[in-house]
This record gives sequence, structure tokens and C-alpha cells, in this order.
Amino acid sequence: MNRRLAPGRLVLATHNPGKVVELAELLAPHGLDVVSAGSLGLPEPEETGDTFIANAELKARAAARASGLPALADDSGLCVDVLGGAPGIYSARWAGPTKDFAIAMAQVNTAMGEDGPRTAHFTCALSIAWPDGHCESVEGEVHGRLVWPPRGDNGFGYDPMFLMDGRSQTYGEMPRSAKEADNHRARAFVKLLPLLPPLKRHGDDG
Repeated sequence: MNRRLAPGRLVLATHNPGKVVELAELLAPHGLDVVSAGSLGLPEPEETGDTFIANAELKARAAARASGLPALADDSGLCVDVLGGAPGIYSARWAGPTKDFAIAMAQVNTAMGEDGPRTAHFTCALSIAWPDGHCESVEGEVHGRLVWPPRGDNGFGYDPMFLMDGRSQTYGEMPRSAKEADNHRARAFVKLLPLLPPLKRHGDDG
């Protein structure tokens, strides 16, 4: 049986400021007071899983254990068809120790070559873990293709080179509100809703 979060404090098990902002805005209407693992000084565990969900669960459980609070972790990445799904779970590592995604995007573009399909998708796994080790996980995807050179300065990671199916702007060109309304994280979040406290109604205390 699924376990539902109670209103209160929730740790976001990420040190990525962009993800913190995006997830905090999604969670705010549910009466959850979020704090990031980075602001608590929690270490980043080594991501040894071989799937997005495995890594999300690993990070969520580590943060819940260390903080004594429920924790939500995200593991997401870019999967390029012609590269057999790479960089996939290693998306952040392609950016190197300085997390320079300009380098990562250039590496992806070079690896793809000039011929062949440029189709790709973003995947996001979201996992909630409780201090007792219980964990619940969901996953969402968006499909599109990669453009070169990158376009736009919005977003983070590989956003400037990803053009979602049916859109004329890359995630790097889209306003943050438009991107966050229907990206891989938003689609995963919809699946997470049954595990969250009900939306606070207008006029509720608190």
C-alpha cells in the first residue's frame, strides 16, 4: 500500500539549485515546508544505481536517514537514441567535475555525429523515502530532438539543446513557467500526487 506524506518538513535530496526551485514550487501548495540537502550540509551520496529510479531511491534514503525527515530525491537525465540511451544516468558526469554543461552539450553533439536521427528524451525519477527506509518512486518522460548550436539561456543542464516534440522553442528559450508546466519532472510529479498531502484549499489555516 502506498504511504502518504503528512504536511510538514521535507528534505529535497539535491544540491542542484535549479531542481530545488522547481521542486519547491511544485510542493508548496501541498503544505510541505521544503529544505534542501545542500542547505542542511548533507553529503551527496555516490550514485551507484544502474537506473534513474535506483539512484533516486539511493539519494532519498540517504537524506532521510541523515536528517530524520522524509526526503524527496530526483534523478534525471538526457537519453539520446543514437547513443543507445547515453548519457542517461551519467548525464551530470558528462559535465565533468566543474559541472559545465556547455562541455557536456558539446560532447553529446560530437558523439552523435552529423548524420542520423537526433531524437532524444528526458527522464525524471522521483522518490520519496522515510527515515525508516520505506520508499515510493515514480517516473516521467518527455520526447523531442536535439538542436545545435544550443539556443537560449534559461533552464539548466541540457535544456538549451532540447526541443520538445510539438514546440518551436528549446527548453533554454522557453520561460521557466512554460517549461515547468509540462516537462519530465512535471510529468513525474503528477504521478507522485497520490503520495502528497491534499492541496491546501483557499482559506485553510497555515
